[in-house]
Formats: sequence, C-alpha cells, structure tokens
Amino acid sequence: MSERIAVCPGSFDPVTLGHLDIMSRASALFDRVIVLVSVNPKKVPSFTPEERIDMIKKVTGHLTNIEIKTFDGLLADFVRSIGATAIVKGLRAMTDFEYEFQMALANRKLCPEAETVFLVTRSENMYLSSSVVKQIASFGGDISGFVPHEIKDFIAQRLCNKQ
Repeated sequence: MSERIAVCPGSFDPVTLGHLDIMSRASALFDRVIVLVSVNPKKVPSFTPEERIDMIKKVTGHLTNIEIKTFDGLLADFVRSIGATAIVKGLRAMTDFEYEFQMALANRKLCPEAETVFLVTRSENMYLSSSVVKQIASFGGDISGFVPHEIKDFIAQRLCNKQ
C-alpha cells in the first residue's frame, strides 16, 4: 500500500489552537501531513513565511509525521508535485464551507488525483481565527486561550499596539 500524503494549506498568520487541532487530527488520519504555509497576495501578513514555519515547528514537534513547507503558487501544482492524495481543510461555519467548497471544486478540476477532506473544528474553536487573535493581541488582550503556549509571547510581542 502506498503512503497516504495529505497537504494542510493555510496562511497560519499566526497559527492558532484551531489550526493545531486540525493538524493533529490530520496527522492521525494520514501517513504524512505537509503543512503548507501559503503566500496569499490578497493578505498583508504580520509574520514572514519563515516565522510562521518556525511557529508551526515549535507547536507540532510531538507530531512525528508532519512536515512544514512553503510554496508560492497554485495549491494543485504543489499537491501534484509531492504525490499527495488529499487536501485537508478545517471548517468553522457555513461561510467557511461556501468558500472552501468552491476551492475544492477548482482543485479537483486542476488536480483530480487529490481529494479535499473537510475536518469540522471542535466547538471551542468555532469562533477562532488568526484575525481574531491579531485583533485581541493588538489591544494587549490575553491570547493564551487562542494560541499554543509555546508561541504566545512571540505573537503578543509582535502584535501588541500594532494597528
């Protein structure tokens, strides 16, 4: 049986407990999970791709089948280049589903050999997003319930009073 490789793409700017939950659950389902730090030209990131990779490495060290990479291009091209058979996306609400469903259909057209797998977030993470973390941190709020403790101080120091 061939190795089951999944790609878990996102901007992870910054990585949250919700992201970590999806990565952990994907790691239990697949032989290898590539967490892909994507460059989204529509977003102005708070952290460099290298900083995001470093944060993800710090919080996923216990997950031995996870690798972190970055790619500037079409997700379908990356998926095909590594022989992945799945794209894992986390869903919080119906608004996520509408967008992610549209992207899944486009990716199926571009890379039919890979299926998109949706993992529904745990209820405690339904409201959680990187944008929420950035807003709370920018006003000096406590983000300890939103991001892994290993990276909380780094995120808070970077974002506090940055508006």
